[in-house]
Amino acid sequence: MSAEKISIENAKQDKLFYFVANVVIYRESDKRCLVLKRSEREKVHPGKFGVPGGKLEWKDLDLSNPTRRNGDVLDFENATEMLLKREALEEAGVEIGSQLKYINSVAFIRPDGIPVVLVKFAAKYKSGEIKLEDGAFTDYAWVNEEEVEKLDCILGVPEEVSETIKLFSKP
Repeated sequence: MSAEKISIENAKQDKLFYFVANVVIYRESDKRCLVLKRSEREKVHPGKFGVPGGKLEWKDLDLSNPTRRNGDVLDFENATEMLLKREALEEAGVEIGSQLKYINSVAFIRPDGIPVVLVKFAAKYKSGEIKLEDGAFTDYAWVNEEEVEKLDCILGVPEEVSETIKLFSKP
């Protein structure tokens, strides 16, 4: 029998994590990537430059509308891709292409004690003018590998920008 509701009732407490995905957005016209400056009010990395992204939420898993039924299991294909498209639009006002390229992942513990699994991707900029999400971000920049080094970034962001530029610059 398929799940009728989302619940953590039967979950093992020591196996619960936030699932977060980030995307480095690459603009082909000038070979630059988008970075966003986080608000000073953010719990994690306040005031630092990062990239768009967010948490997968229960509302992203509509039990009445799975993309596939795999026996008793309800599948939600492309959940990460949809999450990143939504976050790029919400946080920066831009659309990204459908093709994601994997960069890396990291697990960490937030200052409030919540464990997180973060998976990072690269995607091409598709369209839109930058419009920062109110209250979440205070500035942005389109940067190359040298320019990102001069910003106060979350650790790893300069390397991810560099990797993204390499991934999309390959013939």
